[in-house]
Amino acid sequence: MSDYRGAPVADFPHDHRGAHSQPGSRMARRAAGSAPPPPTPPDDGPPRGHRGGGGQGGKMRVLAWVSIGVTSLMVAGALTGYVVYRDAFGNIRQKSVNDDIINPRPAETGALNVLLVGSDTRAGEGNARYGQEDARKADGGGKRTDTIILMHISPDRDQARLISFPRDSMVQIPKCKNETTKQEMAPRRDMINSAYNSGGIACTISTLETLTGIRINHFVEVDFSGFKNIVDALGGIEICLKSGVNDKASKLVLPPGKSLLNGEKALGYVRLRKYGDGSDIQRIKRQQIFLSKVVAKATSSELLTDVGKLRDFIAAAAGSVTMDPSLANDTEKLISIAMSAKELTAGGVKFITVPWVPDPENPEARVVWKEPDAGKLFTAIKTDTQIAEASPSASASAKPKITVKPEQVRVQVLNGTKTFGKAREVADQLAEQGFKVVGLGNYEAPGGASLPKSEIHYAKSIDTAPDYADALAKSVLPKPSPASGKVKATGAQPYTSTTTSTGASKLKGTPVIQFVIGEDFDSVKVSKLPDSVEKSAITASEQKNVCT
Repeated sequence: MSDYRGAPVADFPHDHRGAHSQPGSRMARRAAGSAPPPPTPPDDGPPRGHRGGGGQGGKMRVLAWVSIGVTSLMVAGALTGYVVYRDAFGNIRQKSVNDDIINPRPAETGALNVLLVGSDTRAGEGNARYGQEDARKADGGGKRTDTIILMHISPDRDQARLISFPRDSMVQIPKCKNETTKQEMAPRRDMINSAYNSGGIACTISTLETLTGIRINHFVEVDFSGFKNIVDALGGIEICLKSGVNDKASKLVLPPGKSLLNGEKALGYVRLRKYGDGSDIQRIKRQQIFLSKVVAKATSSELLTDVGKLRDFIAAAAGSVTMDPSLANDTEKLISIAMSAKELTAGGVKFITVPWVPDPENPEARVVWKEPDAGKLFTAIKTDTQIAEASPSASASAKPKITVKPEQVRVQVLNGTKTFGKAREVADQLAEQGFKVVGLGNYEAPGGASLPKSEIHYAKSIDTAPDYADALAKSVLPKPSPASGKVKATGAQPYTSTTTSTGASKLKGTPVIQFVIGEDFDSVKVSKLPDSVEKSAITASEQKNVCT
């Protein structure tokens, strides 16, 4: 294996980009730079432009993306050593933003959702040299983020999903406070990273919560200079290239095959322009594989059992991030996360890119999220609330419960609200998750009012019916308590899905469970994600020998 760590890495000079036509490609963004820019929000920060002419925002966006990986390690890897090395965490910078979030917030679910932001601020020791003239100004030339990742850790703390939001996403940004003036800025349609440019981390949190319906519990910001220290503390990261690199723009020389990159070389690699098709989407995938290797190494026994290496790694990570005080100062929460992180191995970490399509208003340079696929991904995250329950010890006389899968449950969906079409809407959601919906109808609550809370009913005469009812209840939020005895349906009719084969005829002999929709109904849990989501996901443990 060749180690090319001796080759210098550039201070990121102005690069000359090749032509590419897909959304997010370098030429597309350059072309967009000549088009009239969108209205600038009030009191906005430095103009972000469209990356034309080698703008500063584009120079370090890749580094920002990769730098963010250390935050997942702070929560899912390095914290394993918190009890032993707690003094190192006194170096974590803190920022309070709760008072600056002015929009309604989603409910807590029991999961842990941490917003990871890579800031390309040039302020701070070691950061300015990666920019050009503006970077050397007293204020660091402003700040931008081309990196936004939501780290979702399941309620059981045994799985993690890191969801990347493409920086060229055009979204609806809600009203926010300007980070500097504290004046309220009106809602607008803009690139997602403009929320951070003008409103800081508070506006970014509010934007994502409004768009996704997911409560963000904490945030972590990372700057560039700490990234090198973290990679070095890990002893370097091995990457594999399908073809060699000799890029004068980045002053990076690497052979085909495997190379061990130290911190400086890693910076050169992750900001590499002239490789592959040059698109941001392909670059994100390459960086996800790189981060997979970082996660794998940070959670390896090689690091966790080496006292010196672990101390250096924790010190490097702690000195490179900014957190909200509720996370940085909550010793019990940090220790709790640390203990659960032992179960969060690299095999339980997945990287996902939000499904996207070209923006109809600017297909050459911008993207929008693909619906309904993106919505289903967000629903899967916000409905991941189930904490595994300990199985009660069965007595000798007790009849053991049977394990029932959604595909084995026949359901009749009844609308107990006054919302027209609600039964069909919910039936489609259940069918997408594998339930065999057999019929639709309405339910008239006593007095003719809407049913306040959803209900699940099953036939008293079938011994196994409660098990089927429980399987349905676990997939509905809020979770109803199943009750024996069915209710009378009005306007009952068969259900036929336009997208899913119900296969209910194969389940004759199994009980039909009634789901009566109440006003409190929130959603059906999403466990089966669309193909566009599954195809974009990569598992950290499977990237060891992947060449890009």
